[in-house]
Amino acid sequence: MTVTTPPPPPLPDELEALLRRLRLPYVRRAAPEVIATAASQRWEHAEVLRVLLAEEAAGRDHATTSMRRRSSGLPAGKTFDAWEPDKSAIPTQTQQALRTLEWIGRAEVLCVCGPSGTGKSHFVEALGHLAIDKGKTVAWHTLETLAQLVHRHRADDSVNKAIGKLIRADLIIIDDVGLLPVSTDAAEALFRVVDAAYEKRSIAISSNIHPSGFDELMPKTLATATVDRLLHHAHVLITDGSDSYRLAQATAGKGVRPLR
Repeated sequence: MTVTTPPPPPLPDELEALLRRLRLPYVRRAAPEVIATAASQRWEHAEVLRVLLAEEAAGRDHATTSMRRRSSGLPAGKTFDAWEPDKSAIPTQTQQALRTLEWIGRAEVLCVCGPSGTGKSHFVEALGHLAIDKGKTVAWHTLETLAQLVHRHRADDSVNKAIGKLIRADLIIIDDVGLLPVSTDAAEALFRVVDAAYEKRSIAISSNIHPSGFDELMPKTLATATVDRLLHHAHVLITDGSDSYRLAQATAGKGVRPLR
């Protein structure tokens, strides 16, 4: 015979109204069960208050993290849960050091360079998700989305304002540099972001080419100014020694689900 525990009684209307007025949604949600448990186990009043406030704090932290993840623009799924550190050309000790995120606090730059499929994007995006989990703000872009940003704000001469808003993030991720031809707007946007963030905010870039070769992508004068600022306080990691994860998965039959 299954014994069903009855739900705890709802909060009195007056208390419900006060919690809504004070904007304590997580206390309101947890209170009926906490009060019932406290009564049955004879908790001290201070313990009841502690548990309820802890529920509110945890709920707000979770909501803030979710909001930061949505607003970051980061692709979902590329986290360290799916990362295989032993298959990366990045030394394990370096991976561990970067995962402390101390370099973000020092406004340093991370450049991960190498061929397609060697885990560059996965690694920098996983760092972005980790940074959000640790209470930091992140903005993820490609050169194409940065170009759109500059183009959109050039009409009303608000480019500087838009770039200033972008670099409020603790970490700016610029993904897949060098994968496609760079437009004039994209080259300008890259320089503007790097210049505005220089010694103020951290940037993480994944690129198919080393930054020293950016003059192949953009005007030489602009490339020189960009790379000069980008590499001054940078960690540059090369993934040339890695096999393509995507190719390896496809060869092993793991790139798709089996047909039935």
